[in-house]
Amino acid sequence: MQDLRIIFMGTPEFAVPSLKVLVEGGLTVVAVVTAMDKPKGRGRKLATSPVKDYALEQGLPVLQPPNLKHPDFLEELRSYQANLQVVVAFRMLPVVVWDMPEIGTFNLHASLLPQYRGAAPINWAIINGEKETGVTTFFLKHDIDTGNIIFQEKEAISADDTAGTLYARLMEKGARLVLKTVEAIQQGSYPQEPQDETVHWHHAPKIFKETCEIDWTDTTVKVRNFIRGLSPYPAAWTTIDGKPCKVYRAGIVENGGGMGIPGEYATDNERYFHFFTADGVLAIEELQMAGKKRMKTEDFFRGNQLTK
Repeated sequence: MQDLRIIFMGTPEFAVPSLKVLVEGGLTVVAVVTAMDKPKGRGRKLATSPVKDYALEQGLPVLQPPNLKHPDFLEELRSYQANLQVVVAFRMLPVVVWDMPEIGTFNLHASLLPQYRGAAPINWAIINGEKETGVTTFFLKHDIDTGNIIFQEKEAISADDTAGTLYARLMEKGARLVLKTVEAIQQGSYPQEPQDETVHWHHAPKIFKETCEIDWTDTTVKVRNFIRGLSPYPAAWTTIDGKPCKVYRAGIVENGGGMGIPGEYATDNERYFHFFTADGVLAIEELQMAGKKRMKTEDFFRGNQLTK
């Protein structure tokens, strides 16, 4: 059995369970690398990352380099004499960092690679109407998300899943896969399968708020998948009575009572709020009008009326 000295790299909530299983599993995590503290909220107070919060609770050394190529950071990283680095939801690493450990650096990705390479695999899997996704551990190499696969595990996507519900399941499944991967490396017996570059694979580029506007000229199924894939964050949006409105949940109206002009809506300002698409009708079930709280549609109508 090989003695491992691990440096963990990650920032958001998604990475915390992976770090936690390593610590609680008795593995030697010698340091944690995470993002710098950032101003947050109206008061613009400096906020720490979820990974930093957990690492400090466990008494782990925390590194927050502004520049991953800076000589001072590289010297400090080497001083921990790690022979394995584990990356979960962190930034792109320069070669000098990921190539530093003797064993290498592996990453946890929230898709079944080579499918959905990129920054937003969970969102795009739902937006594209996939019925299945999963998690992958793989060794880093020059091109992003292209290294040799160590392990993969599948996860079904239900018709009512949102990016939020799927995120929560893959976060926990991914943590278990990270532990499985580290234990296999510790035993010195683990697969390294090259990714199949002959298959057609989908990209998962970063999502920006300005590209989250709903296109009502699309089909009902595609619009609903778009809403699901962006809920709860950054949230799909549309314009209602001249004001932006985030849409978090919508259902397909069977036998919707005829076709209308895509993008127009019908409502009784009490029980229903229907939008016409290219081929049907969607019922808005949960929304957030500008300046108001997120709420179910029936709760919204208790204090608000629309013009139609």
